[in-house]
Amino acid sequence: MSATTLIICVAGLYGSFITWSILQEKINTTPYGDNEFFKAPLIVNIIQSFFAILISFSYSKIKDNTNPFGIFKNDKAVSWNLFKMFLITSLTSSISSPIAYKSLNHVDYLVYLLSKSCKLIPIMMVHGVIYRTRFPMYKIMVAGCVTLGVLVFTLSNTTKKKSNNDGDTLLGIIQLGSSMLLDGLTNSTQDQLFKYQKTLDNKVNKINGIILMCVLNTFMMVLTITYTVIFKYDEEIVSAFNFAQRHPQVLIDILTFGIFGSVGQIFVFIILEKFDSIILTTATVTRKMLSMITSVLLFGHSLNLQQMLGVGLVFFGIGYEALIKIKPKDSTNHVKKNQ
Repeated sequence: MSATTLIICVAGLYGSFITWSILQEKINTTPYGDNEFFKAPLIVNIIQSFFAILISFSYSKIKDNTNPFGIFKNDKAVSWNLFKMFLITSLTSSISSPIAYKSLNHVDYLVYLLSKSCKLIPIMMVHGVIYRTRFPMYKIMVAGCVTLGVLVFTLSNTTKKKSNNDGDTLLGIIQLGSSMLLDGLTNSTQDQLFKYQKTLDNKVNKINGIILMCVLNTFMMVLTITYTVIFKYDEEIVSAFNFAQRHPQVLIDILTFGIFGSVGQIFVFIILEKFDSIILTTATVTRKMLSMITSVLLFGHSLNLQQMLGVGLVFFGIGYEALIKIKPKDSTNHVKKNQ
């Protein structure tokens, strides 16, 4: 039964996120109608968050009969601390995504995908500078290998396809770097959130992955709606509405994107809950490889030898990290003690 569950979950993860990745590239980098591009990433994020809330809330109620927002019914001090951590996490996450989407005006989508494989670097930086965390040598080596791969890929000449990419690679890399730093703050704060929870009394309503997904997306949706209404009403809401009237297909693509992304997150949580992070790491690493291959095949990307080398370095790095995690815990702990 467990093998069947795993097969279903991995297949669901692959299907959800590969489809999600295809739609992400289509919405942000390919023209609709007469060479017109959709440029309202905040609207995309609002719809994505809405479906994530809907699906995770329903899952939590059906499976455990739990209200995810019950974590704020704890002691006032605990609830306030949780609120602050969720607010920080949602702020960094809701700002990071639009910046990353903006980079697609300047760099190829494959650079975007590869850079998103480098999250380990900003997470390590934030942990090291703010939380004084020390990392084993293999993680530093993996981060270096992945970074080198992205640099090799980015600095190689690409065969351009028709897109809204203006070729300003430096600006695109700066935007991606800023987004990755915010991702580092997001993930590091999430780590601190779970560490804080472990210090609390057992009677306190605890956070799990599905609750985190629901509450965090709620914060993000509220913040993103606020940004959109106050700062970019005409540029995002009016523009997106008019664009959807001219090209109804974009609305179907965005809704489908939001649904598949949310369902994919549920499969991630189920694998983590019923199996372990090693299996999840293996599944997500291979999913990224399949997403990249699918992008090359469907969207006409052309890879030269240097770019293939860059891709190889990235996946060697994340593959090596997955291999390290597969080793028995005693062996891994022995390695850490000697570093």
